[in-house]
Amino acid sequence: MCLAYPGKIVSIEGDSGEIDFGGFTKKVNLMLLPDAKVGDFVLVHAGFAIGTTTEGDAIETLSALKDVQSTFDEGHS
Repeated sequence: MCLAYPGKIVSIEGDSGEIDFGGFTKKVNLMLLPDAKVGDFVLVHAGFAIGTTTEGDAIETLSALKDVQSTFDEGHS
């Protein structure tokens, strides 16, 4: 199964962008999204931004992923 994680572009330098994933940031390759700009929400898989998304969808997905993590943690404590 593949998972694309949503985040917000906070800076761009060349083909790389610093992406905020709701509390932590990571440098990601943006070459597949040449029109991406600071403030855009993107979907990231394997270190590459592979698509864009809306802020609402990004927040909803991040919330769902946190719920999954919480459920996992409760079952393994």
